[in-house]
Amino acid sequence: MSYKNTFIKVSPDCPVTSSIVPQYNRGSKPVHVIQYELLSREPYRYTHEQLLFEVHIRHKNIPAEELEKNRQQIWNALFSKSHACLRASQLPKKYGFGIHYDAEGRIAIYGMETPEYERFVQSSEIALLNGMRSRREQASWL
Repeated sequence: MSYKNTFIKVSPDCPVTSSIVPQYNRGSKPVHVIQYELLSREPYRYTHEQLLFEVHIRHKNIPAEELEKNRQQIWNALFSKSHACLRASQLPKKYGFGIHYDAEGRIAIYGMETPEYERFVQSSEIALLNGMRSRREQASWL
């Protein structure tokens, strides 16, 4: 799902009080690390679909030669099934990053402690959504 003029706030149960750069220490990079690297290096370059594709080819280590020959087939195979939106990403759920989609659907991330994050949260000109919770809330009757 792709958004426009939308800001995804940090999840209500996010464990941090300011954003932290995601780290990894085993094998290949996890998806959220690749998302962070792409969005922090080039804000507003990628739409949701472009980001999913770029993360996919990096995560799967698809060689450049294969990508050049089979780009459309790889794209079609990837998007033949549904994908979670960035509300489910570890960036807003665990690492304290809000995600902004501009009017063209291009994406940038902002740490929860930044003035830009606060400006988006206070704005009445964009839709605000929460990142998804990491855990279900317990029923009050339990």
